[in-house]
Amino acid sequence: MSGGTAAASPGTIAARLAELGIALPDVAAPVAAYVPAVRTGRYVCTSGQLPFVDGALPATGKVGDGEGLVPPEDAAHLARVCVLNALAAVHDVVGNLDVVVRVVKVVGFVASDPSFTGQPGVVNGASTVLGEIFGDAGVHARSAVGVAVLPLDSPVEVELVVELAE
Repeated sequence: MSGGTAAASPGTIAARLAELGIALPDVAAPVAAYVPAVRTGRYVCTSGQLPFVDGALPATGKVGDGEGLVPPEDAAHLARVCVLNALAAVHDVVGNLDVVVRVVKVVGFVASDPSFTGQPGVVNGASTVLGEIFGDAGVHARSAVGVAVLPLDSPVEVELVVELAE
């Protein structure tokens, strides 16, 4: 599959989001000196997005399989929230997600307990919803990285690169 696929018909992505019961959130306010997304040519790159829901993190801490840790299934849901926040940032920059012809790259960071090695499964929470929303255009390259700590003690952070129609 090439990156030169045609853009969706007007309103297609909005209709797909509605069909999936997904409402894009408001763009999350930056927590430092950066902007949520930047367009350069035919690409939009987002800053790392935390799983903010109504301005707050629904969970904090390390991801893992023990007591006091964020369970991997919960972290996968939080990765989904992160990527929806990233899509909101893309939408804010371009005005219409129908101009997205390809999700190029997803980078997911997982604040991991030292014994946890399931980062790919956590970041699947972001990847899966992109496929549900964009179909074949949502298939992307990806990195899933375990880290010691993330901003505000978030369990996950996701950044996104998308290609736009000419």
